[in-house]
Amino acid sequence: MGKGTIGKGAIFGTYYETESPIHALDPRTKFLGALAATIIGLFAWSPAALVMLCVFTAICYALAKVPVSAALRAIAPLMFIVVITMILNLLFVSGGEELLSAGPILITTQGVHDAIFFGIRLTLFLLIMCLYTLTTTTIDIADSFEKLLAPFKRIGVPAREISLMMGIALGFIPQLSREFSNIRRAQQSRGSKLPSAHKRRTTGLTALLVPLFTSVFRHADTLSQAMDSRCYRGGVGRTRLKPLEFTRLDGFAVIAIVILLAAVIGCNMADTMLEGIL
Repeated sequence: MGKGTIGKGAIFGTYYETESPIHALDPRTKFLGALAATIIGLFAWSPAALVMLCVFTAICYALAKVPVSAALRAIAPLMFIVVITMILNLLFVSGGEELLSAGPILITTQGVHDAIFFGIRLTLFLLIMCLYTLTTTTIDIADSFEKLLAPFKRIGVPAREISLMMGIALGFIPQLSREFSNIRRAQQSRGSKLPSAHKRRTTGLTALLVPLFTSVFRHADTLSQAMDSRCYRGGVGRTRLKPLEFTRLDGFAVIAIVILLAAVIGCNMADTMLEGIL
């Protein structure tokens, strides 16, 4: 995949290769920053605070030089979570003026407000975490988790094994997605369809899943043979071409997170004071 490009079928876990300040950050900083921004977003309960979170996310994507369209394609398979959350808020949150009443269904202005608010907030959370995977290679993600879990080795936490499994899993996600697309196109080129009848639909789905699982086991076997041929022993004595190091840029990232926290707290306090006055 070329520099600054990403596939049309991009999914969560795909790396967007380009040069940017976000890409240059230490992967530990990016993960902890994304986690901190998500936690801060949980306390953004005022519209102004949510706007601040939107601005922060937009600035991060601009600095990363990652098209929002690529991120939207990546989080598309997870958007059902947002849709379900919005529907639940729309149907079960009451308060304000009544907009629609049809039997057990009651939609109010408060329900519409909460549905939109939480839908936007969850979408921002997905975009923030997606930016982490778009700007961080699988190897860097695995190495950063190993570094972050290193202090827990004293209590028996297998940091190397956990980071290895996470790296392999993230690497397999886009690969399996491409494999599934290739199998589906191959089956369609042979005239295979997924009719509406339940029995035929099951048969057609089997025609996709069986080759996919066969491919999964083949890739897993190839990977295990490759690791065994290289005498992999859990990373003992392993060296790195580019050791992880914090730079001044990471310090600026920490300052940005602190500014976001202050902005969200300030917006919440201003909203509370405004409600008290009104």
